[in-house]
Amino acid sequence: MKIQLLFIALLFGGLTFGQSKSVKTDSARYVQMSGIVITDSLYRVPFTTVADLTTNRGVIADYYGYFALVVHPGDTLLFSSLGYKKKQYIVPDTISVESFSLVQIMEYDTIQADPVDVYPWPSKEQFATYFVEMDVDDDDLVRARQRLTPQEMAFVGTLMVSDGASSYSAYRTQFNQEMYTRGQSGQNNLLNPAAWSEFLKGIGTGKYQISQ
Repeated sequence: MKIQLLFIALLFGGLTFGQSKSVKTDSARYVQMSGIVITDSLYRVPFTTVADLTTNRGVIADYYGYFALVVHPGDTLLFSSLGYKKKQYIVPDTISVESFSLVQIMEYDTIQADPVDVYPWPSKEQFATYFVEMDVDDDDLVRARQRLTPQEMAFVGTLMVSDGASSYSAYRTQFNQEMYTRGQSGQNNLLNPAAWSEFLKGIGTGKYQISQ
Protein backbone atom coordinates (compact mmCIF):
# COMPACT_ATOMS: atom_id res chain seq x y z
CA MET A 1 0.00 0.00 0.00
CA LYS A 2 2.78 2.41 0.84
CA ILE A 3 4.55 1.56 -2.38
CA GLN A 4 1.38 2.32 -4.37
CA LEU A 5 0.90 5.71 -2.65
CA LEU A 6 4.53 6.59 -3.33
CA PHE A 7 4.10 5.66 -6.99
CA ILE A 8 0.95 7.83 -7.32
CA ALA A 9 2.67 10.79 -5.67
CA LEU A 10 5.64 10.50 -8.01
CA LEU A 11 3.28 10.21 -10.99
CA PHE A 12 1.29 13.37 -10.13
CA GLY A 13 4.46 15.22 -9.26
CA GLY A 14 5.92 14.38 -12.65
CA LEU A 15 2.77 15.61 -14.40
CA THR A 16 2.80 18.85 -12.45
CA PHE A 17 6.44 19.42 -13.24
CA GLY A 18 5.80 18.72 -16.92
CA GLN A 19 2.91 21.17 -17.09
CA SER A 20 4.84 23.98 -15.36
CA LYS A 21 7.79 23.36 -17.64
CA SER A 22 5.52 23.57 -20.72
CA VAL A 23 3.95 26.85 -19.55
CA LYS A 24 7.33 28.37 -18.78
CA THR A 25 8.64 27.38 -22.18
CA ASP A 26 5.64 29.00 -23.95
CA SER A 27 5.79 32.26 -21.96
CA ALA A 28 9.51 32.57 -22.59
CA ARG A 29 9.11 32.18 -26.36
CA TYR A 30 10.10 35.27 -28.34
CA VAL A 31 7.76 36.72 -30.94
CA GLN A 32 8.72 39.49 -33.37
CA MET A 33 5.99 42.13 -33.39
CA SER A 34 5.75 45.03 -35.82
CA GLY A 35 2.97 47.43 -36.64
CA ILE A 36 1.73 50.95 -37.23
CA VAL A 37 -0.16 53.42 -35.05
CA ILE A 38 -2.97 55.37 -36.74
CA THR A 39 -6.14 57.29 -35.88
CA ASP A 40 -9.69 56.40 -36.81
CA SER A 41 -9.26 58.83 -39.73
CA LEU A 42 -6.27 56.80 -40.98
CA TYR A 43 -3.78 59.52 -39.99
CA ARG A 44 -0.46 58.20 -38.70
CA VAL A 45 0.50 58.99 -35.11
CA PRO A 46 4.25 59.67 -34.99
CA PHE A 47 6.56 59.03 -32.03
CA THR A 48 4.06 56.91 -30.09
CA THR A 49 5.48 55.20 -27.01
CA VAL A 50 5.00 51.42 -27.06
CA ALA A 51 5.76 50.06 -23.58
CA ASP A 52 5.79 46.39 -22.59
CA LEU A 53 4.40 46.45 -19.05
CA THR A 54 5.31 42.81 -18.49
CA THR A 55 9.01 43.08 -19.24
CA ASN A 56 9.43 46.83 -18.55
CA ARG A 57 10.79 47.40 -22.01
CA GLY A 58 9.56 49.41 -24.94
CA VAL A 59 10.21 51.39 -28.10
CA ILE A 60 9.12 54.65 -29.73
CA ALA A 61 7.45 54.65 -33.11
CA ASP A 62 9.11 56.61 -35.89
CA TYR A 63 7.78 59.69 -37.72
CA TYR A 64 5.46 57.54 -39.83
CA GLY A 65 4.03 55.61 -36.87
CA TYR A 66 5.92 52.36 -37.53
CA PHE A 67 7.37 50.33 -34.66
CA ALA A 68 8.98 46.93 -34.02
CA LEU A 69 9.30 45.09 -30.72
CA VAL A 70 10.17 41.61 -29.45
CA VAL A 71 7.46 40.33 -27.08
CA HIS A 72 6.30 37.14 -25.35
CA PRO A 73 2.85 35.56 -25.56
CA GLY A 74 0.68 37.09 -22.85
CA ASP A 75 2.61 40.39 -22.56
CA THR A 76 0.62 43.58 -22.00
CA LEU A 77 1.54 46.51 -24.24
CA LEU A 78 0.66 50.15 -23.54
CA PHE A 79 0.40 52.68 -26.39
CA SER A 80 0.57 56.33 -25.34
CA SER A 81 0.96 59.61 -27.21
CA LEU A 82 0.29 63.21 -26.24
CA GLY A 83 -3.21 64.24 -27.29
CA TYR A 84 -4.51 60.65 -27.55
CA LYS A 85 -6.10 58.21 -25.14
CA LYS A 86 -3.88 55.41 -23.90
CA LYS A 87 -4.52 51.96 -25.37
CA GLN A 88 -3.60 48.50 -24.10
CA TYR A 89 -3.01 45.39 -26.13
CA ILE A 90 -2.41 41.88 -24.76
CA VAL A 91 -0.42 39.51 -26.91
CA PRO A 92 -2.53 36.34 -27.27
CA ASP A 93 -1.34 33.33 -25.31
CA THR A 94 -2.37 31.05 -28.16
CA ILE A 95 -0.20 32.73 -30.74
CA SER A 96 1.91 30.17 -32.58
CA VAL A 97 3.67 32.22 -35.23
CA GLU A 98 7.14 33.66 -34.84
CA SER A 99 6.17 37.14 -36.09
CA PHE A 100 2.98 39.14 -36.60
CA SER A 101 1.83 42.68 -37.41
CA LEU A 102 -0.55 44.97 -35.54
CA VAL A 103 -2.54 48.06 -36.54
CA GLN A 104 -3.23 50.07 -33.38
CA ILE A 105 -5.96 52.72 -33.64
CA MET A 106 -5.70 55.68 -31.26
CA GLU A 107 -8.50 58.02 -30.18
CA TYR A 108 -8.14 61.77 -29.72
CA ASP A 109 -8.15 62.98 -26.12
CA THR A 110 -9.29 66.53 -25.42
CA ILE A 111 -7.54 68.03 -22.39
CA GLN A 112 -9.13 71.08 -20.80
CA ALA A 113 -7.09 73.01 -18.27
CA ASP A 114 -8.41 75.54 -15.79
CA PRO A 115 -7.98 79.16 -16.90
CA VAL A 116 -5.04 81.05 -15.46
CA ASP A 117 -5.13 84.82 -14.93
CA VAL A 118 -1.72 86.51 -15.09
CA TYR A 119 -1.39 89.91 -13.39
CA PRO A 120 1.66 92.19 -13.39
CA TRP A 121 1.00 93.02 -9.71
CA PRO A 122 0.78 90.58 -6.81
CA SER A 123 -2.61 91.93 -5.68
CA LYS A 124 -5.49 94.07 -6.92
CA GLU A 125 -4.81 96.62 -4.18
CA GLN A 126 -1.28 97.27 -5.46
CA PHE A 127 -2.62 97.62 -8.99
CA ALA A 128 -5.22 100.17 -7.86
CA THR A 129 -2.57 102.18 -6.01
CA TYR A 130 -0.23 102.19 -8.99
CA PHE A 131 -3.05 103.12 -11.39
CA VAL A 132 -4.15 106.11 -9.30
CA GLU A 133 -0.60 107.38 -8.71
CA MET A 134 0.58 106.68 -12.24
CA ASP A 135 2.30 109.63 -13.95
CA VAL A 136 1.29 109.56 -17.61
CA ASP A 137 4.20 110.59 -19.80
CA ASP A 138 3.39 112.08 -23.20
CA ASP A 139 6.82 111.48 -24.70
CA ASP A 140 5.47 108.64 -26.81
CA LEU A 141 2.68 110.87 -28.13
CA VAL A 142 5.12 113.66 -28.97
CA ARG A 143 7.44 111.18 -30.66
CA ALA A 144 4.54 109.78 -32.68
CA ARG A 145 3.56 113.23 -33.87
CA GLN A 146 7.13 113.95 -34.91
CA ARG A 147 7.20 110.75 -36.90
CA LEU A 148 4.09 111.86 -38.81
CA THR A 149 5.44 115.23 -40.01
CA PRO A 150 5.62 115.72 -43.80
CA GLN A 151 9.41 115.89 -43.68
CA GLU A 152 9.67 112.58 -41.83
CA MET A 153 7.11 110.89 -44.08
CA ALA A 154 8.94 112.13 -47.19
CA PHE A 155 12.24 110.79 -45.81
CA VAL A 156 10.71 107.39 -45.05
CA GLY A 157 9.11 107.36 -48.49
CA THR A 158 12.48 107.67 -50.18
CA LEU A 159 13.77 104.62 -48.30
CA MET A 160 10.81 102.41 -49.14
CA VAL A 161 11.04 100.13 -52.17
CA SER A 162 8.02 100.35 -54.46
CA ASP A 163 5.92 97.24 -54.85
CA GLY A 164 4.03 96.00 -57.87
CA ALA A 165 0.90 98.02 -57.19
CA SER A 166 2.73 101.33 -56.76
CA SER A 167 4.91 100.69 -59.83
CA TYR A 168 1.84 99.94 -61.94
CA SER A 169 0.11 103.08 -60.63
CA ALA A 170 3.12 105.23 -61.55
CA TYR A 171 3.24 103.64 -64.99
CA ARG A 172 -0.45 104.32 -65.59
CA THR A 173 -0.03 107.94 -64.48
CA GLN A 174 2.87 108.43 -66.87
CA PHE A 175 0.97 106.73 -69.68
CA ASN A 176 -2.10 108.89 -69.17
CA GLN A 177 0.08 112.04 -69.17
CA GLU A 178 1.69 111.00 -72.44
CA MET A 179 -1.71 110.30 -74.00
CA TYR A 180 -2.98 113.71 -72.82
CA THR A 181 -0.10 115.60 -74.44
CA ARG A 182 0.32 113.41 -77.52
CA GLY A 183 0.79 115.44 -80.69
CA GLN A 184 1.69 118.61 -78.85
CA SER A 185 4.34 120.05 -76.58
CA GLY A 186 4.43 118.80 -72.99
CA GLN A 187 3.00 120.85 -70.20
CA ASN A 188 5.45 123.32 -68.63
CA ASN A 189 4.47 124.12 -65.03
CA LEU A 190 6.92 127.03 -64.95
CA LEU A 191 4.38 128.98 -67.00
CA ASN A 192 1.37 127.68 -65.04
CA PRO A 193 -0.01 130.31 -62.59
CA ALA A 194 -1.94 127.68 -60.64
CA ALA A 195 1.25 125.68 -60.06
CA TRP A 196 3.10 128.79 -58.84
CA SER A 197 0.23 129.62 -56.49
CA GLU A 198 0.32 126.11 -54.98
CA PHE A 199 4.11 126.29 -54.65
CA LEU A 200 3.99 129.64 -52.80
CA LYS A 201 1.33 128.38 -50.43
CA GLY A 202 3.40 125.26 -49.59
CA ILE A 203 6.49 127.23 -48.59
CA GLY A 204 6.74 127.36 -44.81
CA THR A 205 4.29 124.54 -44.25
CA GLY A 206 6.92 121.81 -44.47
CA LYS A 207 5.68 120.51 -47.82
CA TYR A 208 8.92 121.47 -49.55
CA GLN A 209 12.46 121.10 -48.27
CA ILE A 210 14.95 123.84 -49.08
CA SER A 211 18.57 122.82 -49.40
CA GLN A 212 21.27 125.48 -48.96
